[in-house]
Amino acid sequence: MGQLPKSRIEQLKREKREAKAAKKRKVATREKIVRFLVVCEGERTEPNYFRELVRDRYSEVRSEEIIGEGRSTCVLVKKTEEIRERLERQRQLKFDRVWVVFDKDDFNDFNEAISLAERKGYKAGWTNEAFELWYLLHFTFLDAAVSSADYISKLETEIRRNEDYQDYKYHKNDKGIYALLQSIGNEALAKRLAEKLRRFFEHTLDYKSHKPCTTIDLLVDELEHPENLLKD
Repeated sequence: MGQLPKSRIEQLKREKREAKAAKKRKVATREKIVRFLVVCEGERTEPNYFRELVRDRYSEVRSEEIIGEGRSTCVLVKKTEEIRERLERQRQLKFDRVWVVFDKDDFNDFNEAISLAERKGYKAGWTNEAFELWYLLHFTFLDAAVSSADYISKLETEIRRNEDYQDYKYHKNDKGIYALLQSIGNEALAKRLAEKLRRFFEHTLDYKSHKPCTTIDLLVDELEHPENLLKD
C-alpha cells in the first residue's frame, strides 16, 4: 500500500490528540477545549511556522486547524468565513477562536481587512510589512520602516552571528525556521518587542501607518496557552 497523504496523516494525528485529551476529562463535566481555526495568507511560510509551534507545544485543551489559503487581506477574510462555515457543518462543532493571518505588503485594503475581521468576530494576526518581522524580533528591536527584502537581510545577519549558522540563507517556506528560532532566538523577547511596537501606534487606528508592527505574538500566546481562554 502507498503512503497516506501528509494532510491525512496530520488529520489522524490531530484526531488522536483530541481523543486522548477527551479521554482524560471527567465524563460528568462539560468538555473543555479551545478550538482554533487559523487561516493564513501564505500557503506555506506561516502555516509551517504555526504547525511546528503547536506540534512543539502540545496542549490537552487545544484543537487547531491551520490552513494556508494563498489569498490576501479582505479576500482572505471572506474566504475564512466560507472555510469556517464548511468545517463547522462537517464537524458539527463550532470554532472558539478564528484567526486570519496576513501581511500589509503592497495591498491597499489592509485597514479594511482588519476592520472586516473584527466585525465578523475574528482575530487579525497582521504584520506591517512582512511576517519575517516576527522572526527578526527574536533577535533584535526594529522601529524603522523597511522593505520585506530588508527584513530578510537583517534576519540573516542576526542568525549568522551564531557560529553554527555563519552561512545561513533564509528560505520562505523552510519548515525548520520555528526550531531554529527556538534554538538560538528568544521568543519572550520577541513578544515584548512586538508589544513595544504596538504602543508606538496606540493613538491611531490607521493600521497601514503602523510600520513596523505586528500582532502575531498575540496569536502565538493563545496557541501556547489556550487554558487562559477557559478561565472565564
